[in-house]
Amino acid sequence: MARFEISTTEMATMGGDARAEVFCDMGLMYATGRGVEVDLVSAHKWLNIAAIKGSDRAAELRADLAPQLTKMQLAEALRAAREWMTVH
Repeated sequence: MARFEISTTEMATMGGDARAEVFCDMGLMYATGRGVEVDLVSAHKWLNIAAIKGSDRAAELRADLAPQLTKMQLAEALRAAREWMTVH
């Protein structure tokens, strides 16, 4: 699994909108295989988190991605997002 590192204190303290876009970018990274293997479950997870954080773009991308997932994969992605949100 790819790791996303926050390399500057500026990024670590960025506001909600900026963080939502970072999560959206992570979703796109997994959806397109940019630097990682394509993983649509992880893509949906990160796009869901970004949408929850306020990214309208992520919500649209998540809706476009969802039909490509099986019901089991969708449940897995939603569970992973919920677990991540609980911890963070």
